[in-house]
Amino acid sequence: MPEANVRGVTLNYEVIGDRGAWVALTPGSRRGYAELVPMARELARHGYRILLHDRRNCGASDVSIDGEGSEYEIWADDLRELAAGLGATRLHVGGSSSGARLAVLFALRHRAALDGLLLWRVTGGRHASEKLAARYYGDFIPLAESGGMAAVAETEHFAACIAARPSNRERVLAMDPQHFIAVMRNWREHFIRAANMPIIGATEEQLRAMDAPSCIIAGNDLVHRPETAHRMATLLPRCDYHDDVVAQRADEDLLVEWDRAEWKAAEPRMVAIFTDFLARTPVAR
Repeated sequence: MPEANVRGVTLNYEVIGDRGAWVALTPGSRRGYAELVPMARELARHGYRILLHDRRNCGASDVSIDGEGSEYEIWADDLRELAAGLGATRLHVGGSSSGARLAVLFALRHRAALDGLLLWRVTGGRHASEKLAARYYGDFIPLAESGGMAAVAETEHFAACIAARPSNRERVLAMDPQHFIAVMRNWREHFIRAANMPIIGATEEQLRAMDAPSCIIAGNDLVHRPETAHRMATLLPRCDYHDDVVAQRADEDLLVEWDRAEWKAAEPRMVAIFTDFLARTPVAR
């Protein structure tokens, strides 16, 4: 796959489709983009160019533990630079879970480059913020304190980054553990502070001011609660909202973890929703 140096970090990316308006999609958690390739191919068949990439610290891109803002702010700025370098000066941006978070931060930080948002499984609430703050950042702090960066390199996430890009081993082992810990604490704090926001990454005021057209598909688990998606949809001035793509569940019956098979089966419906939305949304071609 092609690579690009973006703000000093090498990012692995792929463009699917060779015509039409640009759409950038990002998966959830800290996974590589491979899971989105089938959906991207279907969207490309409708006349769109789909930009997929591995974010820094994910997949086959460079590990880079640095920066003063939240990690998802850094990801949003990376995507803006990557897209611009490919000639995508305006685009729709979307994704699931942490990919949706990246898209929202892109909208807040780079409005002039945004045509619209395609979001599914948006994340919010105290349970999600505390759980993910620990999973993504907090759990690595005691490891770095007790075993240094060698211990961090052996964790499931960083071992996967090293397997996908072997040069990441040297990059991880060369990090100052104290600097790594400081950045992890900072990124964790951004998550914890978001517990009372409508979604992780944006305040109510910011969402009300977001004038780009948006399409939201609600989740049905404890991290991606349907009420989070619904609240976001009511705050956004221009939003298509869909809560029937996966099984509708009552609050007391939400899944502990999202069902990958259920969402995979829902992809044809998602493609239909997104292509309809894109066809009705003015874009820069």
